[in-house]
Amino acid sequence: MKAPEPSGNSDVSGWVPKGLRVGAALSWRFLVIVAALYVVVWIIGYLSFVVVPMAIALLLAALLAPAVRRLTELRMPRPLAAAVVLIGGLGVLGGLLTFVILEFTGSLPELQQQLNRSLDQVKDWLINGPLHLRETQIVDFVNNAVEFIQKNQASIADSALTTAGTVGEILTGFLLTLIVLIFFLVNGEEIWNFLMRGVPAPVRSRFDTAGRRGFTSLVSYVRATAAVAVVDGVGIGIGLWIVGVPLVFPLATLVFLGAFIPIVGAVVTGAVAVLVALVTNGFVTALVVLAIVVGVMQLESHVLQPLLLGRAVRLHPLAVILAITVGMTTAGIPGALLSVPALAVLNSGIRSLLNDRALQPKTEEATDDTEGGAEDDPEAPRSEPREPDRV
Repeated sequence: MKAPEPSGNSDVSGWVPKGLRVGAALSWRFLVIVAALYVVVWIIGYLSFVVVPMAIALLLAALLAPAVRRLTELRMPRPLAAAVVLIGGLGVLGGLLTFVILEFTGSLPELQQQLNRSLDQVKDWLINGPLHLRETQIVDFVNNAVEFIQKNQASIADSALTTAGTVGEILTGFLLTLIVLIFFLVNGEEIWNFLMRGVPAPVRSRFDTAGRRGFTSLVSYVRATAAVAVVDGVGIGIGLWIVGVPLVFPLATLVFLGAFIPIVGAVVTGAVAVLVALVTNGFVTALVVLAIVVGVMQLESHVLQPLLLGRAVRLHPLAVILAITVGMTTAGIPGALLSVPALAVLNSGIRSLLNDRALQPKTEEATDDTEGGAEDDPEAPRSEPREPDRV
């Protein structure tokens, strides 16, 4: 079909093909959206010292809110229920950490003796083994290492100061997270209702339902993460027990706690287990433990997290893997920790908005829902909604 003639000397739009006009219109709109997202991400990064503690507090609230709700159903005042659950959670966490520290401290003298024996064995192997090193060479190596440390004392001191500053930031973030968590548990419903006042009245009920469904997905995510952490701790603990490594229970507990921090937590706690095996049982046992840790980590990364988290938050396993990878690449540990729950909340909220319903979901049985169930079927019969867990 012939393009229409331009209406005037200055109007050449008629000569532009329709496909090019549509492409240009889509392109500038896409660029505007990308620019807006870039500004949002930049603001979040600039205010990360506030955003990250708030996000972690929301994750902890998703973990503790069901317990608070159960206590309020028993006619316990909500502030008291929140205090009981929070103190109980801190007590359990403190107890686990105390158990790990006491076990390691109590075994420290024996570990030192075994470390000395291991060093003597390494020295004997270097001298009498295939390398046939002379004892003077080993002594020179040790002296060079000491000299290197002495020459770089300034750099080491600067690193220590940086580490001290990081510890201060972590403590500040912990206190902020604790304060925000208390308000989320006690006044979460009031905070959410206040935020909903800024939404236009005609769509307020839909946004309210979408937000509550997003929080339901967050509860499911936290439960699935806890299940993955249990599998990690039990799997590595059984492996350590089979090969005869001491401190099995403290190491398994340490792995369980570290599993809540994606990638880095598992690597650090697994390295501790390998180091203990190297000191106490020798090089071969350490290699076996390393193989066990790597195997469990592969099971977690490629099977447990995609399947359990994907089922819990209704995301495809590939989406879970990509979200963790992108979050770790762009924002480090906080990005890896918050990427999947953020994607789950957005996915659940957007699906709720698209389904155009104003019913409130049940949150206490969130993990029992399956893909394509009643939530996604507009014609499916529904029971009366109950008040969901507060944030």
